[in-house]
Amino acid sequence: MMTLLPIIGIIILILLSGFRIAQEYQRAIVFRLGRFTNVKGPGLYWIIPFIERQQTVDIRTKTVDLEQQETITKDSVTIKVNAVMWFKITNPEDAIIKVADYNKAVYQFSVTALRNIIGQHSLDEVLRGREQINATLQKIVDAATNSWGIKIEMVEMKDVEIPEAMQRAMAREAEAIREKRARIVKAEAELEASIKLTQGAAEMEKSPIALELRRMQMLSEIGIDNNTTTIVLVPSDFSNAARSFTEMVAKQ
Repeated sequence: MMTLLPIIGIIILILLSGFRIAQEYQRAIVFRLGRFTNVKGPGLYWIIPFIERQQTVDIRTKTVDLEQQETITKDSVTIKVNAVMWFKITNPEDAIIKVADYNKAVYQFSVTALRNIIGQHSLDEVLRGREQINATLQKIVDAATNSWGIKIEMVEMKDVEIPEAMQRAMAREAEAIREKRARIVKAEAELEASIKLTQGAAEMEKSPIALELRRMQMLSEIGIDNNTTTIVLVPSDFSNAARSFTEMVAKQ
């Protein structure tokens, strides 16, 4: 009996060594003699010692920085672009069995897809249509990685580096556009002012009293600036009479 105790103790230790604990965000892919059996976790579980082995994966969302890529746009402008991507494992079995290194595979495919998409768009489209490019990139990468049990949640371009010569050209273009808008606004203001002045003159012509009041107002405005110039205002009736007399003499 005493000789059996060490053997029983060893067996118990072997059986206890099969217990594993997976965190809430982990899943264990179990292989029995090299063949996949099931996915276990989270919590406490048991595998057959020496017969089964496990490989644990993290199913939380991961963030991947896509390093700066130098590529050529559709209109032959060389730019540098970098991006950031978020993905998570939705099928742990496929992520381990169907691809050797899912992190490296997702990264390399995303970088290649980013360069290809930039090459299909002009510089203006890249600068103004980032949301559309991000959505297209996410769709393409997600379609490729879906068979690996990976879901691409979001892709965002961070920086677009443009050559200095192109930056100067774009600055000149923006300045020209702003100047054009300023001239248009000024012209529209002058047109509106001329219309209002014409309407005001027409109304004053209908009412001599209004014209006299305007002349008096103009005189008071001139006096505000302490002007020493003396201005004599002739009533409009005298001006009209003088004009009529002059026309009559000219006809004779």
